Formats: sequence, C-alpha cells, structure tokens
Amino acid sequence: ETWLESGSEFTRTTLRVAGRTMTALARRDPQVSTVWQVEHLLKDLADLKAYLDVPDHVFAFEPDAAPLAAAEDEVGDRGIVMVDTGDPLCAAASLFSMAGYTVVAFTEHRLFHRLLEKLAGPIHQCTEQVAEAFPGRLWRIYGPEYATEPYLPPHLFQEYVVRYTGPMVEAIRQHGGFARVHCHGRIRSALPHIVGMGAAATDPVEPPPQGDVLLADVRREYGKDLVLFGNLESSAVETMPPAEFERVVAKALRDGTAGEGRGFVLMPSACPYGRIITPQTMANYETMVRLATAFAG
Repeated sequence: ETWLESGSEFTRTTLRVAGRTMTALARRDPQVSTVWQVEHLLKDLADLKAYLDVPDHVFAFEPDAAPLAAAEDEVGDRGIVMVDTGDPLCAAASLFSMAGYTVVAFTEHRLFHRLLEKLAGPIHQCTEQVAEAFPGRLWRIYGPEYATEPYLPPHLFQEYVVRYTGPMVEAIRQHGGFARVHCHGRIRSALPHIVGMGAAATDPVEPPPQGDVLLADVRREYGKDLVLFGNLESSAVETMPPAEFERVVAKALRDGTAGEGRGFVLMPSACPYGRIITPQTMANYETMVRLATAFAG
C-alpha cells in the first residue's frame, strides 16, 4: 500500500504468516535521495520465528542482466557500469530496528543463522546468474558493516559475513569479476576477513572518528591485496571550507597511493542526500576532480 502525505511517499508492507500479522512502513521525502524506515517488519523473536515459516519460493526471483548491458552501451567509454547488491546480512538486519537486530544477532545465533540461510539461497543464486551473464565487471556488495564493531564483536563478522557473503565474492571472481566490499565505520578487525574472502576492493575506508584506521596504514598493510576506494567523508565535502578540504584531498591522494598497491580511487563516503547542493559543496567536488586529474598526470 502506497500513499502521499505532506509531500512524502509512504509505503506500508503487510505480512500474514503463522497466525501473525506483521507490518512495516517506509517514507521517502521529496527531493531527498534516501528512504526512511519508520517501522520495521520484525519487532521481536516471535515475529522472527513466524518469518522463518514463509515458504522459500516467496523469496525466489529471476534476475535480468539485460538492463546492465543496455546501460553499459549507453555509457560507452565515459565510465563503467557497476553491479550493486546487498548481501544476506543486509537483507536480514534491515528487517529489524538497529537495536532489535544487534540484540538478536548477538544473543540468538541459531535463529539468526536460520534467517541468514533462508535469505542467502536466492541472493547467492542471483549473484551467480548475473555474474555469469555479465562477466568481468565491477560489483559493490553492501551489508558487511552490520557486523563490524561496535555493533557486533569481530568473531561474528566471520560467522555472518564470511560465511554468507564469501560465496558471492567467489561467484563474482569465478566469472572474472571484481567484488568491492562496501563497509563503513570501524573496519580494522574486519579487513583480514575482507581480504580472506578474496575481495578485490573495499570502500570507503573512513578516517577517525567515524572509522578506526588511517588510509596510509591500510595501504601499507593491505594495499597489495585490495584496491582502496575513499577516504573522504561526505560530511567534509558538504561542510569543510574549500581551503581546508583541499589539504584533506591532497593527503588522501598521497596516502592512498604510497608505496606498492593494487590501486586507489578517490571517493567520498556517500553521495549528497538532497537534490540541491550548496556552492561550497560544489566547490569541494570540483577540488576533488581538479586534484585527482592533476595527480594522475
């Protein structure tokens, strides 16, 4: 059910299963490129147990890679088309509020694994089919950050990400593609696992205080294994005075390319949320382009 209210678009989802009725509510505001989850579908363990009774065929779908090829034809040599997909952890965690998710994932390992296994099947199948039909391309996999600190302890990254996201990375690799693992926040303890899965790249390598690593350190320790994307905070792009931002960009370019490595891509941690940006924000984007172009020679 979808309706407009005060200029915003609301979508209510209703699920009836195992004698329970569950609802979720999402809101998208005008001129804002994000969706707010006002109400989450799963609110307690009883909801989760009922959700596990949903027949598997409900989650099945047939992916179509034709639009990707069409987009690639349209873009031509002006850029590349990247396949963007969530992992099983992203699908599972987003069913709960953040508080509800962390409690269930931390205390109910058996139930949470059952949920991940249920959601992983169709996601793995879709990844395999698209990777085969659209081989050799760049992918971005989002969701692993749900298992980073401080939300969950490091050993659960192995259980919830490596176990269920690893097969996606492998399927992409088997068809000549490149899996870029998107992971905001504190990634220090996650980086060995990301490398171990065989990922080709990671983003956005956020600096402190949002992250817990320095770009220069990640380049030195993991640069031979991973192409690094980052590490400019979107908040800096939008709020930092241009002269100060220029110094931040110059440092990122130096640190991201120091020594040996597979590569570095200068990139903000997120895109603007709104349709209109300020002159200062535009000036900072222009600084990124100018310095990166000059750095590349």
